[in-house]
Amino acid sequence: MKITVSRLTLGIAVAAMAVACNQKPQTTNATAEKTPATSTSEKAEIVYVNSDSLLSKYDYFKDMSSRLEDKGKKAQVDVSSKGQAFQREVAEYQKGAATLSADQRAATEQRLARKQQELQTYNQNASAQIQQEQASENAKLYDKIADFMKGYAKEKGYKLILTYSKANPTVLFGDESLNVTNDVVKILNDNYKKEKK
Repeated sequence: MKITVSRLTLGIAVAAMAVACNQKPQTTNATAEKTPATSTSEKAEIVYVNSDSLLSKYDYFKDMSSRLEDKGKKAQVDVSSKGQAFQREVAEYQKGAATLSADQRAATEQRLARKQQELQTYNQNASAQIQQEQASENAKLYDKIADFMKGYAKEKGYKLILTYSKANPTVLFGDESLNVTNDVVKILNDNYKKEKK
């Protein structure tokens, strides 16, 4: 089961853009010249995170994906098992249908039709449950990352944190010196290890 991260990617971008932290104090000297943003003496106020790398390296996301994949496989095996049992029952009926009376055939066909409908409903419910759980886990992941990014931006003095993803490129180019992905992943993984203990 493939985990959809487009909602997460979009969510990180929206949350990161909404992060407005510590305002830099303005110079009181009216004649003071501003240093260009590209100057090495001035700290960057806008940085970005590569969400593809973040997700591929974030242990919490890996564990979450693995849990959801396992649940999806179990549900698939369960539905498949029930479907095979139903197919065997249909095959048995078809083998012996010639020996049954018209009333018995009609009753058996009605029972099999009900069973088929129940199987379809069961399959739909199992799929819906997996999707709900996936949406819930993605929401938790988004909240976890967004909350972390707010604190991270405040601590580092960033006014804006953008996200970059090949699938949804909101940042078309970013100087590598503005890429804080590795720092973010390291801190997130350290925090997650502490949570697991």
